[in-house]
Amino acid sequence: MRFTVPVAAVLSLVLASANAAKGADIKAPNGTYKNDPYHSSLTFKILHMGLSNYTARFTKFDATLNLDAAKLDSSSVTVNIDPTSVRTDYSGDFKAGNKDSPYKTFDEEIARDDKFLNADKFSTITFKSTKVVQTGKTLKVTGDLTFLGVTKPVTLLVSVVGSVEKHPFLGKGVVGFSATGTVKRSDWGMTGTQAFLGDDVTIIFEGEFDQQ
Repeated sequence: MRFTVPVAAVLSLVLASANAAKGADIKAPNGTYKNDPYHSSLTFKILHMGLSNYTARFTKFDATLNLDAAKLDSSSVTVNIDPTSVRTDYSGDFKAGNKDSPYKTFDEEIARDDKFLNADKFSTITFKSTKVVQTGKTLKVTGDLTFLGVTKPVTLLVSVVGSVEKHPFLGKGVVGFSATGTVKRSDWGMTGTQAFLGDDVTIIFEGEFDQQ
């Protein structure tokens, strides 16, 4: 059995593929955007004793995006994270097995102990982009990550999830991104727990940005 495909249809598919490969089609207008805390998450995972990938998240962070929709490599983003907002999924009796600990909860220990996030001394984690490279629908966003008083470059892989010129409820531009990247925590001086925690930390961001 033979099928005849119209030439126009073939050309249409080819052109559509070519246009898609040129880059992300962002409908949201240029301008300054802030992440919507109701629809954003910042998670990290780390290998525990070579047995499992342990995950936790930050519940307080803000991100500011300066968007150039037609030329994404001219865009920039700044993120500020409150390390005391770290949350694990452990809600049991932490003091029962850690009677000598000065901390009331496991989350507090991760946030404040100098082996971990040391939030009493370093109250903010920041990321400031310095370069955006667009390849098709993928962005490589490089920036300076400041953590535990040390600043080093990090590159994240970012994809555009979706965008609208005018949100049906908010009446303004909204754009959503996914971002992932891996860093070695020892590069920022966190080395006291290598016996049971891996060095590589994977960062996962999912979020919507609302036009300001």
